[in-house]
Amino acid sequence: MKAFNKIFAAVIVVLTILFTAANIILSADSSDSGRPYRVEINRLVRQIEADGFENTDLSGCEYVTNIERCGERFYNTESDYAVREINGELYRFDYKTDGGNRTRLIFTVNFILGVMAVLIISIMLYIKFSILAPFERLTDVPYELSRGNLTSPLKETKNRFFGKFIWGVDMLRENIEQQKKRELDLQREKKMLLLSLSHDIKTPLSAIKLYSKALSKGLYKSTEKQLEIAENINTKADEIESYVSQIVTASREDFLSFDVNMGEFYLSELAAKIRGYYEEKLSIIGTDFSVHDYSDCLLNGDFDRSVEVLQNVMENAVKYGDGKNVSIDFSEEDGCILVAVRNSGCTLADTDLPHVFESFWRGANAENTAGSGLGLYISRGLMRKMNGEIFAEIHDDFMYVTAVFTKV
Repeated sequence: MKAFNKIFAAVIVVLTILFTAANIILSADSSDSGRPYRVEINRLVRQIEADGFENTDLSGCEYVTNIERCGERFYNTESDYAVREINGELYRFDYKTDGGNRTRLIFTVNFILGVMAVLIISIMLYIKFSILAPFERLTDVPYELSRGNLTSPLKETKNRFFGKFIWGVDMLRENIEQQKKRELDLQREKKMLLLSLSHDIKTPLSAIKLYSKALSKGLYKSTEKQLEIAENINTKADEIESYVSQIVTASREDFLSFDVNMGEFYLSELAAKIRGYYEEKLSIIGTDFSVHDYSDCLLNGDFDRSVEVLQNVMENAVKYGDGKNVSIDFSEEDGCILVAVRNSGCTLADTDLPHVFESFWRGANAENTAGSGLGLYISRGLMRKMNGEIFAEIHDDFMYVTAVFTKV
């Protein structure tokens, strides 16, 4: 805003200088406007001296309108005039100037400059208060979000430039806040579960230690008693195994929220969205990208989540392919639309293919590539929430990841 204020001040200074310079120039021209009629009077004086008053012709004069010899009507005039003595006699020369035109010109120039100044200042004030001021109020929002300050809602506005942006940022803040709360609740639940299971494990573990110590000291002499103790140890070990199984199951539970808002959308909207995201991006890195022909139809699902699924698949195709070719193919089977993302240069082993949709799993071909191993896992969860499916295949060095959408 400080930079804009400096620009605004500079514009005011320039307009002021322009006004001043224009008026100075016009005033200077106005001060010199008497010279043309003086030239004509001097020429007429010479003509009268040479040819006499009776032979003087005013037809070629632009400024002098009348010549009056000294007499009864000599002082009877309402026009501007000049008096000259010629051959011992006085003559009055009536003349007109362009002063009226000059005044109108000065007024017109000042009016035009004034309108321009008002227009420029109005536009700059509009930009300041309608665009820059609302945006300045948003400059601290990303910083506050990065600090974890998620509780302060953004004030809604009807501003045509930032209304939707403010609404979107506020939705982002709410989503981050909800995810943070879900994460804390999940961590609390898992912590309580682990504490409970840890406590439960202590009981059979203590019994096993007690039985083992008794056996090591030969407290049980009979074979029957030793077999009974061995059986008890085995039972307690089964209990511990059960608790460990619960811990493993809890650690594998879904930790991501797959919320979807089911609706209907056109296949063309989905294809256009993905094309818009990746056409320029892939052309910059030299990857041949193509979206094949399709017949438009209405699909079931959440449009935003469907875009997210194909974005995850496309990112994998870009990261793990050879960068030569990525394409999107369309087909129809049993009332479903199959959208297949294909990339060349697949280096994934066939034995790894069944694991690509597992959480945090990454193949051997991803050792030197950044990633979390969650993209396809999230995609599968979203597709199943939308009553669809997703699967992967390898054919002739090409990787195919196909999302199955149900038609309306």
